[in-house]
Amino acid sequence: MATPVRWDGALLRGPVHGPLPALLLVMTTATGLVDAVSVLGLGRVFVANMTGNVVFLGFAVAGAPGFALAASLAALGGFLVGALAGGAVVARRGHRRGHLLRDTALVEVVLMLGAVALLVGVTGASGSALASVVAALLAVALGLQNAVVRRLAVPDLTTTVLTMTLTGIAADVRGAGRPVVTRRVLAVATMFLGALAGALLVDRVPLAVALVPAPALLLVVVVVLQLAVLRPEPWQVGPG
Repeated sequence: MATPVRWDGALLRGPVHGPLPALLLVMTTATGLVDAVSVLGLGRVFVANMTGNVVFLGFAVAGAPGFALAASLAALGGFLVGALAGGAVVARRGHRRGHLLRDTALVEVVLMLGAVALLVGVTGASGSALASVVAALLAVALGLQNAVVRRLAVPDLTTTVLTMTLTGIAADVRGAGRPVVTRRVLAVATMFLGALAGALLVDRVPLAVALVPAPALLLVVVVVLQLAVLRPEPWQVGPG
């Protein structure tokens, strides 16, 4: 069960969530970049946005040109594996929020660097087979992230899905305070910037190189949280 949402009135840092809002925005940027690389470089497959991926899967089953059935299935399966692993980790370590997100981001860095290594080093496999394996690996990372971020329950910062965020911007425009609206707008903006950067990179550099900024951003999250957990603060403690 997800942690009840708590709002402390702060935009990017406050007593309830500490630096998590700012760090989740960094992760949202990385998500936009990874999905840009997967959609534009792996054959129209989402690895973070499973709503879009299920739609793409329907297109592939219908035989629409340009959509890869194997890659979509691999991404969907990988995401579920990552979410399953995330649920197990949350059950054991959900009460230590800083440690939980730090370790999650570190695992994501390893998985994404593994995807980079595959793109660089594997030359014998067919393009579709390689795309499926890379999509699955990236989707495991994003499924893990999604499960953990769901537990953290920082308002309006899911890092992977913006539908409800956009709904909130419009539906609550009269009643929500400025920090709430600003945080929602920042979530949309960071996803957009990540996708924009990813699209520009895919068009100009090898796919492996285009993916590198995503684990680099997540490594920043790891370093910041490693420093943060050295000094225990109330925001780090969640329900056991």
